[in-house]
Amino acid sequence: MRTIETLIPQAGHADTAGLLEVDAPTLARYVADPSHPWWRRSPCVSALTGRVPEQYVPELTARIRDPHDELRRELLALLADREELLPWLRHEDRGSDTSYGMAEAFLKARGLLGDRSAAHDLATLAASPSQGTRAAGEAGLDGLVDRHGTATILADLGTDRPEDRLFRLRMRYRADEDVTDALADPDRRVAHRAQWCADDPDRLRAYIGEAPTTEAKLWAAYALHGLTEDTAETRAVYDNLGRPRVEVEDLDEELRAAIVHEYAPGCETTSDPRWRIEVLCTDPPARPDVDDQLRRATAALTTAGLAPKPPVSCGEDNQQGDGTYHVIEAGGRRFLISTLGPFATDEEEGYEEDSAAYATARHALERAGFRWIDAETGTIRVTDLCVYYFGGRGPLTVGALLFYWQD
Repeated sequence: MRTIETLIPQAGHADTAGLLEVDAPTLARYVADPSHPWWRRSPCVSALTGRVPEQYVPELTARIRDPHDELRRELLALLADREELLPWLRHEDRGSDTSYGMAEAFLKARGLLGDRSAAHDLATLAASPSQGTRAAGEAGLDGLVDRHGTATILADLGTDRPEDRLFRLRMRYRADEDVTDALADPDRRVAHRAQWCADDPDRLRAYIGEAPTTEAKLWAAYALHGLTEDTAETRAVYDNLGRPRVEVEDLDEELRAAIVHEYAPGCETTSDPRWRIEVLCTDPPARPDVDDQLRRATAALTTAGLAPKPPVSCGEDNQQGDGTYHVIEAGGRRFLISTLGPFATDEEEGYEEDSAAYATARHALERAGFRWIDAETGTIRVTDLCVYYFGGRGPLTVGALLFYWQD
């Protein structure tokens, strides 16, 4: 039989079928030995699923307790049915373990082992905007339900917190109950989840007329559009409601249109539903020919005597990621050209504006048809349009949205 080393010759290249033919004790001994590279031990953990030899459980659980072992989460998932782990998992020291992902893994394991004292923390995880964290919380809650029943866990959680109402919503949906009323939940995370669950177009149409708040009506309209994709109907509802929208002081229509059509379709769950409906019910602005924009910007800066370097995308400039602007270095400064419209700025707008290069470049770009985004305009915060940005999920400024980069 081939050895583990030959079955996993290098990282990311494991013969999974071949590993399943390796006897379980051999795999368990290999996994339990931390001197072996983690990338070889990891496929072995997967190959042990459903066939962990009892005599190796103590050695494998010892690896879970080792804060330096790279496979703690995988091993905890492998041994999630081991009741003897529960006292250790519940110990207060677990709360101080800052290893990546372990807090979530501990709570998930407690849920799978039926520890009802973890219910509130698991509901908090299940309400996370992070998919991995949310999945861990939901799996732990499902484990509690499997062991104790839905009614018991619903009673444990109550309805005071939005996180608890999200769990209740998920259980109601699982039981094929009508969840339309949850569109009126005061927490947008709950209402957003409810619009994913609402699946009866006629019920949604009726609810638009009876919903207690404008937001609830808009959530219903948004859910209805997701089912029917009938833009004409959605626009009719929008008109009947008076075309409600989030008013942002000093945000003009040109900037608003560019921003809403770029960011509202994928905005965060805490965003005001007015943004989501606005993007469905308004025509998108014409997007610029980016190559032409860059040629015009480069030509304008060249004519101004600033000797610009070739434009580079923000992803190339940052050596990773992507976004909505290009960088042109000229005259010792860095100028940003947005891909969302004819918008330009200086990377350091608001600082050292009295430099000759700044004034020359701004004048040249404005003459070439670009709108300069100065510090006053760039710092306008677009209220309640929540966008992911380096771990944050709140409203951003005009400058951050027009000239956006994310790794």
